[in-house]
Amino acid sequence: MYKVGIDVGGTNTDAVVLNEKFELVASVKVPTSSDIETGIRRALKQVLEKAEIERDKVSHAMLGTTQCTNAIVERKKLAQVGVIRLGYPATASVLPYTAWPDDLVEKLSGKYKLASGGFEFDGGELSAFSETEIREILRSWKGKVEAIAVVGVFSSLKNEEEFRVAEIAAEELGEKIPVSLSSTIGSIGLIERENASILNAGLFKVMERTSSGFEKALQSEGIHRAEVFLCQNDGTLMSIEYARKFPILTIACGPTNSIRGAAYLAGLKDILVLDVGGTTSDIGVLAGGFPRESSLAVDVGGVRTNFRMPDIVSIGLGGGSIVRRDGEEVTVGPDSVGYRITEEALVFGGETITATDIAVRLGHATVGDPKKAEQIPLDFAEKAYQKIAEMTEVAIDKMKTSSGDVEVVLVGGGSLIIPNQLRGVRKIIRDENGAVANAIGASISQISGEYEQIYIYSQKPREEALQDAESKAREKAKFAGAVPKTIQVVEVEEIPLAYHPDNATRLRIKAVGDLV
Repeated sequence: MYKVGIDVGGTNTDAVVLNEKFELVASVKVPTSSDIETGIRRALKQVLEKAEIERDKVSHAMLGTTQCTNAIVERKKLAQVGVIRLGYPATASVLPYTAWPDDLVEKLSGKYKLASGGFEFDGGELSAFSETEIREILRSWKGKVEAIAVVGVFSSLKNEEEFRVAEIAAEELGEKIPVSLSSTIGSIGLIERENASILNAGLFKVMERTSSGFEKALQSEGIHRAEVFLCQNDGTLMSIEYARKFPILTIACGPTNSIRGAAYLAGLKDILVLDVGGTTSDIGVLAGGFPRESSLAVDVGGVRTNFRMPDIVSIGLGGGSIVRRDGEEVTVGPDSVGYRITEEALVFGGETITATDIAVRLGHATVGDPKKAEQIPLDFAEKAYQKIAEMTEVAIDKMKTSSGDVEVVLVGGGSLIIPNQLRGVRKIIRDENGAVANAIGASISQISGEYEQIYIYSQKPREEALQDAESKAREKAKFAGAVPKTIQVVEVEEIPLAYHPDNATRLRIKAVGDLV
């Protein structure tokens, strides 16, 4: 049986076929199309033809996509969202959508209501929850919103009111209206959790189109029996049903795919990875086999959120980065020719000097027609190459946890532009299949489930709380598509809340299992 992995980047769409021993059978790299789906179909068709395998023997198909990220950044294809915050009047001083970019608020409708409900930090009632009030709000939005986001004060501690609102929404607006509950998406911190929930609600149409398009592409190529998964941003997979419920979890899945794929190729579980694409370079760390998560609030499209995100440093440096002279200085990026590199770079017959042209001019790479790069002055090329090295060194230093030199796994289609010697780097590991590490990462991933809640140990003993959180994390992994008997807990995080008088603790558990 075979696995097909596809990763859609801003410049290229990569596809691979792995056999049951996780050995690479075939790989292709095609330009990402403007409509995404065409590029996926083209990559899928080419990799299957190259692999020469029977379609019925494809058992799993995985997709890593930037669609949700792009929708937020470009403000396109987002759903109209209605936000219900449970916590009036206590939270009226800071309203929903505070500090959001105006154009994004407009795209999401900007509709919100503050309703009674919510809890104190000790679990006590903030104000009386009113079903009548919720029904009136939902009825006033009928036909005006396409998704609902529900946010309760301290729902990380008690979330029954959020779930009751979801039930009422199904009764008033119909079962097909998606409802995002903040307690299932973000962490503690009302505003950041609310922001993540609103974005999740706004992305459901994007995910519906993306997942349906992937399924249609598979069917068009005669793949009818494969289990279909999408990539999460923690380096694991989720079923299509789970992805449609939590589309925000696909944001930043591209870098995590590359980190997992790079580590697999290098045979390592703890390593720093540099993934160089056509437009950007991403630097991340694999710790214990999974990408290191960020401990800080993360900005997504100009919105501050606190849902799970990988710890990644991204810089505007890639194979297609445009190189210019600025007085006595030379600049590289951040703008790029992107997927048009085979048309616009000098070595491919174009008229734009790119980072790839610089590497070719200095003899560090051989792509396209090297003679066409000879028009670049040597001193200009050397300054540009030095700039590329400096940008890379600074980014790597930001991810290091000590001052010592480190080993780096270098992958990505644009990795040919990176010098072999970098300050602060002891060894650079390259692999012949590194150009498609992202698609390999998508193919080898497991299924995960994560559960987070605030427990008050004086009310629920620690062991009982741990068992409760573990069982819910296992259920999430199962819902995401993991085989129950293979699910194992891989991470337990306990953070005491110092301001709470009754020994309250934020407990987060992550469980991982194998594919169906």
